[in-house]
Amino acid sequence: MTNRYAVVLAAGKGTRMKSKLYKVLHPVMGRPMVQHVVDQLKKLQLENITTVVGFGAEMVQDQLGSDSKFVVQENQLGTGHAVMQAEEFLLNKTGTTIVVCGDTPLLTHETIEAMLNHHEMEEAKATILTVKAPDPTGYGRVIRNTKGDVEKIVEHKDANQSELEVDEINSGTYCFDNKLLFETLKKVSNNNSQGEYYLPDVIEILKQANEKVSAYQSPNFEETIGVNDRIALSQAEKIMKKRINENHMKNGVTIIDPDHTYIGPDVKIKPDAVIHPGSIINGATKIGSDTVIGPNTEINNCEIGSETVVKQSVANDSYIGDRVQIGPFAHIRPLASIGDDVKIGNFVEIKKAKIDQNSKVSHLSYIGDAEVGTGVNIGCGTITVNYDGTNKHLTRIEDDAFIGCNSNLIAPVTVGKGAYVAAGSTINKDVPNDALSIARARQTNKEDYVKKINHTNKDQ
Repeated sequence: MTNRYAVVLAAGKGTRMKSKLYKVLHPVMGRPMVQHVVDQLKKLQLENITTVVGFGAEMVQDQLGSDSKFVVQENQLGTGHAVMQAEEFLLNKTGTTIVVCGDTPLLTHETIEAMLNHHEMEEAKATILTVKAPDPTGYGRVIRNTKGDVEKIVEHKDANQSELEVDEINSGTYCFDNKLLFETLKKVSNNNSQGEYYLPDVIEILKQANEKVSAYQSPNFEETIGVNDRIALSQAEKIMKKRINENHMKNGVTIIDPDHTYIGPDVKIKPDAVIHPGSIINGATKIGSDTVIGPNTEINNCEIGSETVVKQSVANDSYIGDRVQIGPFAHIRPLASIGDDVKIGNFVEIKKAKIDQNSKVSHLSYIGDAEVGTGVNIGCGTITVNYDGTNKHLTRIEDDAFIGCNSNLIAPVTVGKGAYVAAGSTINKDVPNDALSIARARQTNKEDYVKKINHTNKDQ
């Protein structure tokens, strides 16, 4: 098999984005554009991937890490000049190099591989990825001869009337014979209005040398969209969202309203789960079968079991077991671990706490830095008072304990197995197993107090 290489062009600042964020780092469905591109390339059997960086180089390198090698284009002198920077990794190597832009997040590995196969089967020295555009206005037209080979690429402004009627356009992605690519780049001139070295000029030079230039036509225009401004970014987001949601639905997930459901590219959902509108699911989230998410729920980096319901709530960086009921309006903060058959009710906040199976925190409570055993009932308004102003402390509530409403558990403290805490108590000492702890002021009733107050006020 021919050796294959990739060069990702990611050096442009992207001034049309009007952003302090480097263009290729703008996210599409939660993942930076350039990461989408490199992730697709990684699915191919490539000898190496080289990313050409410039403005914001360190941020791109931090994002891609070991997924790519890097070269820096110090001066922005065009696409041809950018590819030249990869010479240190690719000079004199035999094989095929694909050049792809870092702002094309919708391009799939299937299309890239089909293009590579076409290029090698045709024994071409260069192959252009083309596509039929619904509206080709502004794009370079690909003009073929009667044999179907590429005769030339004509920019829109230079095209005559018959060429303007061609709807096959240049996508900006290319395959090249690697050795010939770098030999030819040395012949590219910057004699143009911008004073830049353009990669498409390689095509013209190869044609003049009677080398074979081919074209592979993608069946999907949307894949080839390059993101240069916020409008194109929103279009890419919409297309990627549709692609992700359709893949989940094909795999047996019910998405009630795909247009208003946002699922990140790394999310895994098992069949027969149901996702309601307004749900945002991101990160490395895993969702089990028969689980119901939403409506209006946000989940990030969580593992959620089967037959669980999470409605109108937020959950981050946590584990949630099977047959759990969460919400509405609950907040599961990072490092929570919620066991099977647990109920987390409305306006409950859980933070860095383990809630074991069959326990309930039904309403209006804060449980933070806590270990809660099995079969525990935590009443409305309960707070684990975990912070003393300097350090966080742990609250332990052991199996089958019952915490009455409006209780404050001042950590560090342990409520023993089977113990009861009376409603309205403030607990700052350990409660033994099976004990009843009452920690509140004795009630005193002042008879006719209100009448006396009212009478005094009248006299004044």
